Amino acid sequence: MTNTSSDRALIAQCLAGHPQTYRILYQRYQAKVRSTLFQLCGEDGLDDLVQEVFLRAWKGLPRFRQQAQFSTWLYRIVWNVASDQRQRQAKQRKQLESLKQTAEPTHAPSDIMHLHYQDLVQRGLQSLSLEHQAVLVLHDLEQIPQKEVAVILAIPTGTVKSRLFHARAAMRQFLEQEGVQP
Repeated sequence: MTNTSSDRALIAQCLAGHPQTYRILYQRYQAKVRSTLFQLCGEDGLDDLVQEVFLRAWKGLPRFRQQAQFSTWLYRIVWNVASDQRQRQAKQRKQLESLKQTAEPTHAPSDIMHLHYQDLVQRGLQSLSLEHQAVLVLHDLEQIPQKEVAVILAIPTGTVKSRLFHARAAMRQFLEQEGVQP
């Protein structure tokens, strides 16, 4: 994500009372935001999550420090929205599990023999902790430099490197267990 100077100009126009320029920022970043949220949270409610990110960004524009890149600030919002969503999903899963324990057991659907590569990667990502998912998605899939990932996640660069190492190892192990050869 580039266009830092034009991002700054668009933000200045928004803050100067021209909110229609925010549409340009939205169009510039919505595909990356959607992709990152999909990788971190899955497909359920994806449109709502994207809207939540851009709504929070709009409301937060007056507090945006111009020293940071807009994209870094926006990814931090994506991380916060994804974290909130994951917490909601965990709570819902817990409630669903307690309901399932009281219901009659059902048979699990048979395994699908041929999985599409993206489905396999998505399952692998879901097997990781949120912290490992985040660094893998932001660095490897979204190609954000480690230093910027550190800023987005508010952790040291060394922690990003460590989490990236462990996330890749866990993903490699998952893929090997699924029969994918290196």
